Amino acid sequence: MTTPAPIAVALDAPDLETAARWAGLVTPHVSTVKVGLELYLRYGPDVIASVRGASGVRVFLDLKLHDIPNTVAAAARAVARLKPAILTVHAAGGPAMVQAAVAAAPDAQIAAVTLLTSLSDADLREIGMQGPPDDAVRRMAAVAVGAGAQALVCSPREVAAVRAEVGPGITLITPGVRPAGADTQDQARVATPEDAITAGADLLVIGRPITGAPDPGAAAASIAATLRRMTDKE
Repeated sequence: MTTPAPIAVALDAPDLETAARWAGLVTPHVSTVKVGLELYLRYGPDVIASVRGASGVRVFLDLKLHDIPNTVAAAARAVARLKPAILTVHAAGGPAMVQAAVAAAPDAQIAAVTLLTSLSDADLREIGMQGPPDDAVRRMAAVAVGAGAQALVCSPREVAAVRAEVGPGITLITPGVRPAGADTQDQARVATPEDAITAGADLLVIGRPITGAPDPGAAAASIAATLRRMTDKE
């Protein structure tokens, strides 16, 4: 049996049944499925059990918690009982907030989101963030890791810089991953799966290129095979 690829499939489905079906199709090929804010708000804790199914696949709960430390701690504690493998918070919430999430959900890997991949350089300037995205991401990454975050979310374009900043022990998760030729849609800072892995990413978040395919299972298998060939060459 082949090892599942380091891919988190974003289950941005219109309903619970579709999300569960997609999860069942991709689980043989990928290590993780991701439940985002919309799906969780619509169906609540039931969605976690539905997508986890009998396979016990790792669930990445991408809620991007961002509030004062006490509120984030309470929210993290509330979802910790669902046993997500990964739970996201915003690095911009500051070190005390990240630390509160880590303490409240000790069995989950707390992943701090740096800059959203939908933000372009122009967007960052407009909201008052000066300098290249790399610099901002590196600063946020260092603060979050110092506060106890075990993982970071950054675009594939910043992975190499973040890896140099935080070292080898931190899991780097990269959204904005698109196979060559795929539509970038609302993502501004993107890369192919091969380039993201080469840059140092540990887990690739891929949604619509898999779930929007006529056969999501086949699409996941194809990308997984590409990554496996890269590993075999090393």
